[in-house]
Amino acid sequence: MIEAIQLCKSFGSTLAVDHVSWSIQPGEVFCLLGANGAGKTTTINLFLNFMDPTSGEARIGGLNVVEHPVETKRQLSYIPEQVTLYRNLSGLENLRFFSRLARASAESDEELLAVLAQVGLSSNQAHQRVAAYSKGMRQKVGIAITIAKGASALLLDEPTSGLDPKASNDFSELLTTLSQRGVAILMATHDLFRAKESGTRVGIMNHGRLVETLDTKQLGHSDLEQIYLRHMRE
Repeated sequence: MIEAIQLCKSFGSTLAVDHVSWSIQPGEVFCLLGANGAGKTTTINLFLNFMDPTSGEARIGGLNVVEHPVETKRQLSYIPEQVTLYRNLSGLENLRFFSRLARASAESDEELLAVLAQVGLSSNQAHQRVAAYSKGMRQKVGIAITIAKGASALLLDEPTSGLDPKASNDFSELLTTLSQRGVAILMATHDLFRAKESGTRVGIMNHGRLVETLDTKQLGHSDLEQIYLRHMRE
């Protein structure tokens, strides 16, 4: 569903993404770990078709994102570190607006309120202006947009950064719910604990290269930390 095939991106003499390959299947949560500058955000931007690869391919649902930009974006949802919503609109109004842009099947306010309830926003909260929302609440609206759109692939860039422990745990539970629905998820993060808790696999990037891929079921938290730190010293 989310596939990188020898994906490369150069900026001048700097190889930001260096022959990265993986395949993320429906229901998988693949957490991409790495220090700042490791190439995580650049990789996500390549899948979003915000930039063209120097070589290789980024595919969504079997389609090359460069050759099929519209078709692949219909399958995608994206949640950045700071979800951008219209501050003067309510959570419900934002969801209604973005759902209509995506031509989502959920159209009535009752259906949209039900989606917001699924992500943990009450009816009262749904009718509040987003300007009063916490970061965690804005992230929940982002997940609601994903659900309403019926996206089969979800890309996230540092979505739990700045969240308190409860909000971060709530977000992890929402990712688990999406994966159980068959959504393929790629999440770039610095949070080793959440990667272990939420991910089915983790990939460690260093200097643009995917240096190791691990099954989270076979790792303890301390194991992942030790492996990660070893690669960061290389």
